[in-house]
Amino acid sequence: MTDSAKKEPKKGIIGKIKEAADDKEEQLAILSTFVRLGILVWAGGILTLNYVTIPGWEQDKIDPTFIASVFTGVTATFGIQAGGKKNGNGANGSPSANITKKDMEALIEKATNTAPGQTIRIESPALKIVEDKK
Repeated sequence: MTDSAKKEPKKGIIGKIKEAADDKEEQLAILSTFVRLGILVWAGGILTLNYVTIPGWEQDKIDPTFIASVFTGVTATFGIQAGGKKNGNGANGSPSANITKKDMEALIEKATNTAPGQTIRIESPALKIVEDKK
């Protein structure tokens, strides 16, 4: 081996990134990817710990709503979506998006005839309240 090969210091992760991407924008893109991955791992770990019990370790249950929103937001930056169109059923894959007005009126009529209750109808512009008892 030559003397120059022996004296070359080992490069760390940052040195390898600088060598691989000379452009500052590419370096920032790589760095932002690592930051997003770190946040994704952190949020996934917190969510996992909320649902998994470790023997011999007391843990308080937390409200996972915020952590789940962070997790979902970070996965969205990678192009992953938790929900979406499924089977072409309309908006957000909901089959209720395809219900027509006629179907909805039939459902309301069925619910009105079977369930005991009271219907209050508000008519405008004079704001007349009419109570229908069945």
